[in-house]
Amino acid sequence: MLDIGLLVRVHVDALIVAQNHMGVCDAIRRITPVGKLAAMSAPHLPKVAGIDPEVPVSTHHPAPLTEVPGPPGPFIQDRLAGWVSDLTTLHELTERLAGTNTLDSALNELLQAGAALVGARRGLLVLEPASGEGPSATLGLGLSHAELGHIETVPRAATALGRVLDGLPDTADGVTSPDLLGEKDLDPRHREVAVRLGYAASYALPLASEAAGRLGAAVWLYDEPAEPAQKQRHLAGLYARYATEHLARLIELERARADVAAVAEELLPSRLPRIPGVQLAARHRTGPRGGGDWYDALPLPDRTLGLAVGSVGGSGPSAMAAMGRLRASLRAYAVMEGEDPVAVLSDLELLLRLTEPARTATALFAYCEPAARKVVLAGAGHTPPLVLGERRCEFVETTLSAPLGMLACWEAPSVEFSPAPGETVLLYTDGLLRRTGDAMDRAFARLHSAAASVPKPDRHDPAAVADHVLRTMLPDGLDRSDSAEDVVILAAHFD
Repeated sequence: MLDIGLLVRVHVDALIVAQNHMGVCDAIRRITPVGKLAAMSAPHLPKVAGIDPEVPVSTHHPAPLTEVPGPPGPFIQDRLAGWVSDLTTLHELTERLAGTNTLDSALNELLQAGAALVGARRGLLVLEPASGEGPSATLGLGLSHAELGHIETVPRAATALGRVLDGLPDTADGVTSPDLLGEKDLDPRHREVAVRLGYAASYALPLASEAAGRLGAAVWLYDEPAEPAQKQRHLAGLYARYATEHLARLIELERARADVAAVAEELLPSRLPRIPGVQLAARHRTGPRGGGDWYDALPLPDRTLGLAVGSVGGSGPSAMAAMGRLRASLRAYAVMEGEDPVAVLSDLELLLRLTEPARTATALFAYCEPAARKVVLAGAGHTPPLVLGERRCEFVETTLSAPLGMLACWEAPSVEFSPAPGETVLLYTDGLLRRTGDAMDRAFARLHSAAASVPKPDRHDPAAVADHVLRTMLPDGLDRSDSAEDVVILAAHFD
């Protein structure tokens, strides 16, 4: 963060020194005759009785007892007020940028703040790390997608933005083009686009630092021939250097999130099976560090189906690895004894207790016979399924049981129910409830209301049901990727 207070103190001290120096000089001029002043400045000092002018005298002079600096003059006051105003503006802009926690919001804030600093109305920013590793993006300020497309048709080397992105030697401090249409060697295509979009000048600035390297560049466009003043360029340069460091941190975070999401998706089913009589859809939202929420849908003999959802305690790579092991183990037990969900979870609990005694997990496994519309399920500390149909929207009554790994021997009876034709069974993890921020009883009521409000035409599409529930439960960005809670929804619609 820029130390605005330190910069202000430095400028104030400099102004006071300058003021005192001017005050002393003025006092000397007032009390010394012109001829005397000229003699004092002569190269050879006159001799005085008992003093040899060639011998140096002491340079120590006691400070006058009555000398008190007067108030700053109008010129110094104006300069000081201007500096304080500029530094205050810079401080406010950097504070606003520091408050952004996503790459998109930071890029938009940078474009708007830069436009305010250099006095432009429109702009364009290209995020293009020199390392070649993403993410990359192109954003416009006051420019439509079509206008951005027109600008991208201009040869890269013919624009100041392109020269900055290519890291040419003369672009380190920015490139000013005060009168584009007046440049004789302007690229014809660039001239055509500038006339069409109505800009006549530009100021391009690199987004680069020694630590982060070159991340991209920004250019601001003026409607008339113009260029930012030296003070504006100085403030924009300070802001851009800070913004580059902030963007570098967000880029690393974005890359980490992408890696986590990729690993998490690889640990989950790449596609859902197609079983006659049932349609499936799944939705998964993972946190920035990756969590242990998972789901599975496994085709079993005789056209039966195994459905599972679960959550491993903790977050990060270790939780993701444990989730992968738990899911793989459940698939093996489901193949061997899937018709008995209690036996599947009992074997899973024994494996977890022997191999990872310090870890706990919740799980729910359902054995489905679509042709008979029969579902047998067992849960270990997991949230109950919800059944949605034309005539009912209710939670399935399940037995109370502890999570896996909590007791010396897990045991709980299974539950059997029959979904009617056209009904959808919704399995989910508790992250869907926790991300709302409500108490659990209110979160369950909110989930029930969300499911009941699914439009009737969408109730025959499990994907539409899952999307509606997700949007209703987590509106206004609550499903964003920076939440600590994972979310899993698995919807099974019975024909």
